[in-house]
Amino acid sequence: MMTISKVQALRSLQQVGLRSISSVVPKTDLEIRDFKVENEPLLSYLPGSKERQELEAALKTHAAQTEECPIIIGGKEYRTDDVRYQVMPHDHQKKVAKFYHATPELVKKAIATSMEAKKEWERVPIGDRMELFLKVSDQMANEHRAQLNATTMLGQAKTIIQAEIDAAAELVDFYRFNCYFGKELLKYQPISESPDTTLNLMRYRSLEGFVASISPFNFTAIAGNLAYTPAIMGNGVVWKPSDTAVLSNYQILKIFRDAGFPDGVVNFVPADGPVFGKAVTGSRDLAAINFTGSVPTFQWLWKAVGQNLSQYTGFPKLIGECGGKNYHFVHPSAEVESVVSSSIRSAFEYQGQKCSACSRMYVPESLWPQVKEGLLETRKSLKMGSVTDFDSFMSAVIDRNSFDRCHSYIEHAKAGPNTTVLGGGKCDDSVGFFVEPTIVQTTSTKDKIFAEEIFGPILTAYVYKDTDVKSMLQTVMEDTPYALTGAVYSQDETFAKEATETLKGSAGNFYMNDKSTGSVVGQQPFGGAKLSGTNDKAGGPHYMLKWASPQSVKQTFVTLKDVEYPYMKK
Repeated sequence: MMTISKVQALRSLQQVGLRSISSVVPKTDLEIRDFKVENEPLLSYLPGSKERQELEAALKTHAAQTEECPIIIGGKEYRTDDVRYQVMPHDHQKKVAKFYHATPELVKKAIATSMEAKKEWERVPIGDRMELFLKVSDQMANEHRAQLNATTMLGQAKTIIQAEIDAAAELVDFYRFNCYFGKELLKYQPISESPDTTLNLMRYRSLEGFVASISPFNFTAIAGNLAYTPAIMGNGVVWKPSDTAVLSNYQILKIFRDAGFPDGVVNFVPADGPVFGKAVTGSRDLAAINFTGSVPTFQWLWKAVGQNLSQYTGFPKLIGECGGKNYHFVHPSAEVESVVSSSIRSAFEYQGQKCSACSRMYVPESLWPQVKEGLLETRKSLKMGSVTDFDSFMSAVIDRNSFDRCHSYIEHAKAGPNTTVLGGGKCDDSVGFFVEPTIVQTTSTKDKIFAEEIFGPILTAYVYKDTDVKSMLQTVMEDTPYALTGAVYSQDETFAKEATETLKGSAGNFYMNDKSTGSVVGQQPFGGAKLSGTNDKAGGPHYMLKWASPQSVKQTFVTLKDVEYPYMKK
């Protein structure tokens, strides 16, 4: 039997037997069906399994076509003369999606549409909104799972496991856990010392305006979270997907639409970055920007909001995650096998294009020969190829710009006085944007390859003297302006505790004897500070408050009949 979560103050009213007293706040704002959630299990995709057969069929279907992905505003399709194509990164002659960049006028139309749709959507009881999201989550986990994984694999060059982690499990987890965390918000209600006299309540409204969501290519789940989670709390959204993730992102929109999600609440608006940015920051109704992407872009948006601050109806919230230069710090007591396997996975899974990917290592001289040998031998065993070759460990980087950036850093490593390429280093764009997993050694932590974010399969190691192990912790803090993820490998418990304290400001997600990647919704809420972002911890309980405007309601049942205080009376 399902139970109803009751507001404490209303329970108090029942206890004192005041049946004639009721709250002016609708019950639907205060109580919803109680439910629990668990992380979505990963499927195995073994040969002959049902999930593998369904995935193979979906891959075949989407690889054989170029899907039309129009701009969607208020449920209507729009097309412009600015036609674009999304290609397979691992086979860039194949187009998987045809889409269109919106004009400034269409972005403005999407803003107006979201504001209008929000009027009805925010009146829908929060429990009913959550029920719709839970319904969609179940559909994504079942009948739409293969479709989401296949479009993510083909369009964003993810292997089976990387797509499964992302487009199936994490996407579903975001919606389920965000509904759960939203429900849990209602459990706090202000103190009502004497509810027969005064009742205090807290309810959560939508933001006063629209949310502009700007999503990245590297995680289908992040795109779905950025675009749709604000709507759980009643908001209207204008969504700019990444040009290199349009296909999978469009599937999300279609799944919500077909499940009965109202038109206009979330509007799908691919666009040129500056065109979109100028339109949303120029609107007086901007309530929030939900962003994952590069530091320069987020800084531009922040500056634009600041310059337009006097024209807004309120103060827009800025929520941003901007990547990092993530580290693995190896103590002399570390287990070499764990260091090697974890670092290979963290640095080279999904071609190093996870926000949390390890790209710098600190290794003591005493362990370096073993770590180096292990890294190089394991690197040789990694198969790089098409995502439809199911034994591929990794595939191509996302596009030409990424390929060129990785190539330039590898050339720097080959020619630089502080760097040596130990393994890999080859790039081939004849069929796809393939960059070999590359391992570099540097003699300077100030070299740009060790300090700058690359977002590709390049891992750089710095070897330190064992006697300098404690002073190196401070170096970790100072070598980059980022603070997203980091890991320490140590079997020395005393050092592990010291490192955890010293490196407190080095990462928003900190790992001990585990790789810097792999955060799970509800288990390791994700986000970092410094230039890595605003550390709002997607996948955690705090995130939902970003999309709500709380309202305190005080209702008094005993009328005030006198303006004087007792001590004033004679």
